[in-house]
Formats: sequence, structure tokens, C-alpha cells
Amino acid sequence: MFEIIRRDGMARIGKFTTNSGKTMETPALFPVINPKINTVPARELYDKFGFKSLITNSYIIKNTKELNEKAREVGLHEMLDFPGIIMTDSGTFQSHMYGEVELTNEEIIEFQKAIGTDIGTVLDIFTEPYWTKEQTAKSIEVTLERTQKACEMKGDMMINGVAQGSIYTDLREDCARRMATMDIDVHPVGGIVPLMEQYRYSELVDVIMSSKKGLNPNRPVHAFGAGHPMVLALLALMGCDFFDSASYAKFARDDRMMFVDGTFRLQDMETLDCNCPACRGHTLEQLRKMDKKSKTKLIAEHNLYQITQELALVRRYIKEGRLWELAEIRCRAHPALLDALRRLREYQDLTENYDPISREGAIFYTGPETRNRPVFKRYLDRLGTRYIPPTDKAVLFEDSKGKPYSRPYAEEFAKARRAGYTPIVVSAFGPVPAELDEMYPLAQSLFPENMDMETETESERITFQFLSMMGFKEAIEPSQIPDDGTEEFDADLLRAKAVSRYQFGIEATEALFRGKIELVTSKKTGKIRNVISDGEHVLSMRAGDGMYTLRMEGAKRIVEACPAPFMRVSVMDDSIPFVSEGRNVFAQFVLDCDPDLRPMEEVIVTDRNDNPIATGRAFLIPFEIRQRKKGMAVKVRSGSSDE
Repeated sequence: MFEIIRRDGMARIGKFTTNSGKTMETPALFPVINPKINTVPARELYDKFGFKSLITNSYIIKNTKELNEKAREVGLHEMLDFPGIIMTDSGTFQSHMYGEVELTNEEIIEFQKAIGTDIGTVLDIFTEPYWTKEQTAKSIEVTLERTQKACEMKGDMMINGVAQGSIYTDLREDCARRMATMDIDVHPVGGIVPLMEQYRYSELVDVIMSSKKGLNPNRPVHAFGAGHPMVLALLALMGCDFFDSASYAKFARDDRMMFVDGTFRLQDMETLDCNCPACRGHTLEQLRKMDKKSKTKLIAEHNLYQITQELALVRRYIKEGRLWELAEIRCRAHPALLDALRRLREYQDLTENYDPISREGAIFYTGPETRNRPVFKRYLDRLGTRYIPPTDKAVLFEDSKGKPYSRPYAEEFAKARRAGYTPIVVSAFGPVPAELDEMYPLAQSLFPENMDMETETESERITFQFLSMMGFKEAIEPSQIPDDGTEEFDADLLRAKAVSRYQFGIEATEALFRGKIELVTSKKTGKIRNVISDGEHVLSMRAGDGMYTLRMEGAKRIVEACPAPFMRVSVMDDSIPFVSEGRNVFAQFVLDCDPDLRPMEEVIVTDRNDNPIATGRAFLIPFEIRQRKKGMAVKVRSGSSDE
């Protein structure tokens, strides 16, 4: 079972539980153990490094007489002396490396069951990057047939369903969708090792993202053969939960040390600038003079520490909602990784589905690629479809005085409005109307004062495109604002409505802001706190992100004005008593939901007859809700019985 605990876009902090009750937190790495070599003993991986899982090769065990006998006699866990989760490979990689193996799919599945594997693997067909599309398609059919057979045979053992498809994105997605319907427990994405070995990281992005389109979100995704610390942040960003690495030991035998910025040969290194527990107290010269066995063990341990450190950092950045930032930093370690980061822009439509409406932390700009984040796309999309200019003339301000813009530009903004102009700041996000400047992500973003030319040019282009699309008849500089303006305006009401349109849409805003409007503001900051419409408290504005919390009276108005399923998550009758008391909505009790919901978006929980029973914020997206068997779908804030 796989339960999402925290998330940052497509990345997840999860709890994975095997059929035997063993658990582990994700993202997680499975160190590869070669049962014949055992560079770092399995027990050390568990006790010393904290790995709760590992992967070993059932094909090698089966074809080594003494290992075969011992594994059958005492079981795999006792043979390896490892109390955690053990996954076994099937011989597919050996087939990839050395040609066809003398083994059938049924034989290796039965053997993995017999030795007590927690997660077994199908004998799939490794699809090479140089294969033709026809050859790849035929091999996928064999893999799918074998996977279905393995599902029928697995018993209490969990099974890996390996999504294949070479570099053909349509075949990858189709294979993933067909596997999603099978009784699979973990979804590895296979055939990616050659791409990483050849530094074809942009194609790796294509492979992972096309597979993610079809895979069942109820199951963890395993980047099969990926475990170098320099790629972990990028892979986690794309929604990979499991990784594995044989390189920590393989590189060590070749005197190669892994770091987050690459792999370096011991003979080429100038200093040993590492303070991990393995390297601490050693000099470069001492390491070079060690006997082969001791040196290999120390380097392998160093490599493992690099992986564990980076995984811990990845998990922290996910929890803080900053994984994009870490991935951007890591991808600048190598030009091929930077190509991959830029290729990810082509999947903005997909990543935007998973990106939360707001985060607690700020957006840090790391370079032009920051603009590829889905939050930029969403802002511009909503600005273009939900913003209504108060006037048909604009004043364009520079983003040079700090945020929110309405504070340093207070007098200039007021002067512009009195003259009948709409104040707009030209920022790295593009155009920012003054009414939206306190809202996420605009006020919660940090950009350098000396912006790069690429971002400046793009921002100006988008701004003038926006002015044309919105029908502005004139755009002037602040120095050109007339001094004799007499137009009356209510800046707070303009802001209140503009934020509501951005967040809920134009039709819903008309329902929320009907009749007499009273805005309750903070005596300390002057910011809007509550919206009262015809005496009813419909909205509360959050101080942290400048967006609204929906009250039950507001929810009722939206339900009356906007046809289902807009903003709705409808639930089964059995859950209504609990939800109306403020309990969270779980995926298995959802009947239907708005297909356009995003994580952290305000939602209205309704019964099957479209009666509102609670408000809250979405945790899962519709695609996940439809397929998940367990897990929270909506974090309920208040139920109808609380009002």
C-alpha cells in the first residue's frame, strides 16, 4: 500500500507498506546488493546507513548453487541478514547486458516467491534506445503478457510491473496505461540506464513524463537503475518515489567517487573536500595508499553517504515546497542536465495539474529556467481568462521598489487611478495589475535586482501581449500620469474582486460579491480580512498568501450560481455525517469531482444531490482521486454542522 503524506507538485513524501507489514518513507533508494560480492554488507546498509530497503538479483541467486540452496532453506532476509524490505530483480538486466537468459518468466516468479522476496520483478523485455518502434512495440506486448501472468501468480508477494517503451513517448504512455489496469504493486520505469550512461537526460525526461501520464498514482514509481545523487532531485520532481543504485559499489571498485555535481576519479582529484563519516579524518594521499579492499569499501561508503544526504535534502525540500528550486540548482551541475530541465518545460500542461495553488514558502529565482515552473503558466493563464481591467488605460511601472508593490508605489498607484489609469507592474512574471500584487505567487517571490536579459525581454513581450489582449487603448510611463485626475476608486474593493476572480472565476465572483459589500480590514496592517456580502460572511482572506478561504455561505452561493461539478467534490452517503462534522474526505468515498481542481485549491464538498455539506482544500488531483483506494482527498476545514 502506498499513502501520500506530503507533496510538492508531482513529488511525494509517501508511506509504503509491504504485504508483510514492513514500512518505509519515500522518496527512498534501494541499494543494489550483489550476493556474490557484498561490498557493503546488507546489515550495515540497514544499521549504519539507515536504508530500510535493498534490491538484489534473484537470477544470480537462482543460478548459484550454494546461494540457491541457502535462500530456499532460510529465506532471503536471513541469508542476507537484512530485516528491511527486499526487492529482487529478475534477470532482465543480465539479458540486456549479455543476451538472452536461460529462464522463463514463470520460473523466476516462482523462485522469488519461494525465497521470501517482498517485491518481485517480472522477466520483462529491456527496450534499448536504438530499437525501432516496431521492434519496441512487439517487445512491449511480451512484457505485458508476462506481467499479467506474474500478477496471477504472485500470491502474497508484491510485484513490479516494469513500464517499457524505449524512447517512444506514445509507446511509453500506452504501456503505462495498460499496466495501470493490472494488479501491480510498484511501477518501475525500465530501460533508462543507457540514457543515463550516455548523458541523454532530456530523453530521460520524455521517458519518465510520458510514463507518468499513464501510471496508476496509487502506486509508487521506481526509476529503475537511477541512483546517482546528481539526478535524484530531478527524478523526484517528476514524481519518482523509488530509486536504486549499484553504482555506489561499481564506481568504488574503479576508484570513482560520487558527488552531487558529478563522479570523479580518485587519481584526478586535487583534494578530498568531503566531511562524510567515511572520509572524515582521511587525506587524499592516505586514501590512495590504502589496500584495494579497504579503499573500495571506504569509497563505497562515501558514495552511499552522498546518496543518503541528497535524499534527505530532497525530502526536506519537498516538505518545504521548494523542490523546483533544488532541482534547478542540481541541473546546473552538467549541461546535459540543464537540457533536461529545459525539456521539462514541454510538460507544463501536465506539471501544472499537480502544482499547488499556493505554497507557504517564497519562490526563489535561480535563472531563466525558473520561468518554466508551472506556477508561471498558471498565473498567465488565469490572468488572461479571469482578469477584468478597471479601466482601458494603463500605467506601466518597473519592478524595482520591493513587494508588495502597492506599498512603495502607494502614491503613484493612487495618482494613476485618479487619472483613470490601471497601475501595472512589469515583473519577471509578466504583467502584475496592482489589485493582485499581494497574492501568491506574486508577493511571495524573490528575484535578483540585476535580471538576465532573457527574462527581461520575455516579461516585456508578455506584458505588451496582455495589454493588447485586454483591449487597453493606452499605456504610459509613471512620469506621464496627469496631475489633475478626479476619478473615484476603492482600492480594497478592486483588490477583493480581482483576487476572487483569479481564484474562483468570474461567474463565482459575481455570486459572492452581490448586493451590499462590506470589507473588514486589519487595524494593524490595513489588509483585507473578511468579505461580507448582504450581511453574510462569504470569504476570509489569508494573510500568508493573499488568497481566500471559502466560508459555507460563500459555498452555497457558488453552488447556486455555478453548475456542478465546478469546485465540487461530491461524496457517498455513508461519509456525509462525518464530513459535515469537519472530518476529512477520503478518496474511496468520492463520487465525482471537478476535473480542473488543483492541490490546495478551495473546494465545496457536496452530497449526491449537490447540497453543500463542507468546505476545505483539495489534497489530491482528480486523476489521483479516481484511482486511489485510500488516502485523504480533501482536507476539510468546516462542515455544515459547524456553521
